[in-house]
Amino acid sequence: MRVDKYLWCIRVYKTRSIAAEHCRSEKVQVNDELVKASREVKVGDVITVRKGPIYFRFEVLAFPVSRIGAKLVATYTKDVTTAEELQKLERIRLQQTYDRPRGLGRPTKKERRVLDDFMDGDLDDLEEWP
Repeated sequence: MRVDKYLWCIRVYKTRSIAAEHCRSEKVQVNDELVKASREVKVGDVITVRKGPIYFRFEVLAFPVSRIGAKLVATYTKDVTTAEELQKLERIRLQQTYDRPRGLGRPTKKERRVLDDFMDGDLDDLEEWP
């Protein structure tokens, strides 16, 4: 099976054309060799996919007939991504999730409406200010 089709079937990429594009831009390796989208993969091959700063690694266990559901992915592939890459992914997720204290940053929609009313001279609604 072609590597781009396999990556699409096991839901690494949303479309097959995106999978082929990533192969062309040297973000996909099979057994640590850069590959074209037409490269045939065999059972036991290890596919490395770079998505952002993370290198995901998958071992080919079997070939699906067509695109499969998310629950069936584990029967066709084994995730062999290193622990360091998974830790890097977790650090990135933690950096992106932050809690903005109230009053800092952009005003919320409600706060903006109260400010607009204040600037327009409509002082009757100021009791709603948090």
